[in-house]
Amino acid sequence: MGNASAYRIIVITLLAIAVLAPVGLIIYQSFLSAAFFSPRAHVGLDAYRYVFTDKNFYRALGTTALFSFGMVALAVPLGGLLAFLITRTDIKAKRWLEILVLVPMFISSIVLAFGYTVSVGPTGFLSLVIRDLVGFVPWNIYSLAGMIVIGGLSHVPHVYLYVSASMKNLPSDLEEAARTSGANIWQVSRDVTLPMVLPALIFAAALNILLGFETFGIPLVLGDPNGIMVLTTYIYKLTTLFGTPTYQLMAVVAVVLILITLPLVWIQRRLLRNARRYAAMGGKGARVATLKLGKSGQIIALSIIGLWLFISVGLPIGGITVRAFVNAWGEGVNLWDQLTFSNFDHLLEVPSLVRGIINTVLLSVVGGAVAVGIYLLVGLAGHRNWGVSNTVLDYLVLLPRALPGLVIGLAFFWVFLFVPFLTPLRPTLASLFIAYVVVGLSYGLRLLQGTLMQVAPELEESARTTGATIGRTWKDVVIPIVRPGLAGAWALIMIIFLREYATGVYLMGAGTEVIGSLMVSLLQTGAMNTIAALSLISIVLTGAGLALALRLGAKIHD
Repeated sequence: MGNASAYRIIVITLLAIAVLAPVGLIIYQSFLSAAFFSPRAHVGLDAYRYVFTDKNFYRALGTTALFSFGMVALAVPLGGLLAFLITRTDIKAKRWLEILVLVPMFISSIVLAFGYTVSVGPTGFLSLVIRDLVGFVPWNIYSLAGMIVIGGLSHVPHVYLYVSASMKNLPSDLEEAARTSGANIWQVSRDVTLPMVLPALIFAAALNILLGFETFGIPLVLGDPNGIMVLTTYIYKLTTLFGTPTYQLMAVVAVVLILITLPLVWIQRRLLRNARRYAAMGGKGARVATLKLGKSGQIIALSIIGLWLFISVGLPIGGITVRAFVNAWGEGVNLWDQLTFSNFDHLLEVPSLVRGIINTVLLSVVGGAVAVGIYLLVGLAGHRNWGVSNTVLDYLVLLPRALPGLVIGLAFFWVFLFVPFLTPLRPTLASLFIAYVVVGLSYGLRLLQGTLMQVAPELEESARTTGATIGRTWKDVVIPIVRPGLAGAWALIMIIFLREYATGVYLMGAGTEVIGSLMVSLLQTGAMNTIAALSLISIVLTGAGLALALRLGAKIHD
């Protein structure tokens, strides 16, 4: 056990450096009067004084809270309903629906937001059709309400993921008893199923509040044109507030975000620790049977899911697809006359855009594979470990969840400037890879830990009784057994790296461009043709990654 303890100490130490160094630098920078590398910088509370007396900060804070809680109010009930229909009933095409319902989760939010602008924006394809029919466009996506609706709909899969996992383990006896007593299927879902999965719904709500505070792409694309700011876009606006980087002000807002989201991460850990209780009414002998919808029930259920899929998947992806192949769009424009491949031709003529595509593929495919190896090493440190070191490991893994990708990218940008021997890494893809690994730490560990738990304890105990060390047991028993699961984990992590965009905003430079970060910078120039082409390429790459994940047997809905 001595070797295992030493290994855990090494892993925890390295992980603590990787996670706490950026956080520590953020806190340090927040107490300076200027950028940490400036000779004029001195310790003080000037930055806090400026931010806490800025009306825009409080406006952004209030908007963030409204956006997050509004998003949860929409996503949780709808996600719970979809989970009930797909998991607990005999709805048709269940196998395909289980995959389709998760699609928005794998698409970058900035891509989704752009897709909505070209489909249901003021001059969007569908908006113009509706205006021709009724005389006006009955929605405005460039508003807080529009942001909440789109954010809520796009976060439904996060709720579905956890609630469906809980529902799959519930016995159907109580539901069937309610049906035989005359309750219809909607009453059963409300009065019987809902109370049994309430812990999973609470966890999903806490997760989505956290995601709401971290969201950057949707507020940037839909809120910024009308001056609507959330905390992440407020940080982005502070970048060059006085003509030079105001790192100290950005650090203060980042600290505020950490203080808000850290309690949510703690709540998540408490809920995850009791995750097995979500299915407490189940058991090995529990009988699970699907509820019969009937013909009318099938029509209603499929209509509900179909409408959500049309709004959440069809509109943004369809809008991007059309926009990528036309030169112009809007009122009075005949799209057939505007069909072209020139958007892609132009993209291939710009070296930075070509590098962005290549770098995105390299980081996701190669970087994702290396990340799986790193996550496996960390996962082994916590495998069958119930001591204090495992608690420390848990918190280190969950801490990056308290930081938006934008803040993590900014923090690592500072780290590479602050630490001399790391400075050469800043203009290379290594800087992005390190930041991506930290951003994906929580998700990657959850994937690997689930895979490791499939190894029967008896196999490890048998190896240990024959004299094998813990390292030899992992090498000869654990890793060979989980190897198939590692391939699926790699495919899913590859998708996470593909969709990441905010982390690279501050790390991006000549040679380190990636698709998502290029889109953020192109938004400021209004290069809509190029953004459309990049968005479609991002969707195609994500679709290929998802198909590969399914091919490799990745369990994306467990």
